[in-house]
Amino acid sequence: MYTQAQESLYVHIVCTSGDTLDMTYDDKVALARTGDFSKEAAAVRLRAARMAAGLSQEELGKAAGISKAAISNSEKALSFPGRSALIYLYQAHRIDLNFTMAGQFTQLPGDIQDALFSALAAGDSAPSQRAS
Repeated sequence: MYTQAQESLYVHIVCTSGDTLDMTYDDKVALARTGDFSKEAAAVRLRAARMAAGLSQEELGKAAGISKAAISNSEKALSFPGRSALIYLYQAHRIDLNFTMAGQFTQLPGDIQDALFSALAAGDSAPSQRAS
């Protein structure tokens, strides 16, 4: 399980709405669906990563050299995110595939965690897309 220090750890996150949210380590594990390797969990995390990077589906697809449809299908849990999208998110935005595919977040820099959990907490991981 977790150490007492981990269980009592609170992370202050500024949400995109300007509100603040105090979140425990366990809250973050639940939001990130840590350890869940399903397409649905990967879809939620990919959308959060894209939103944290400030990209539309079309922008992410173009930057990764794949179609908008490929991103859309991954965010709808019809397929797993492609390797090129994962590589792009890591190289350009420091969001590594351990987060996108497995929900592991402790290795990520603090500013990246803040952006990802703000997107997840704000409900930005719902299946829809930002206007292109």
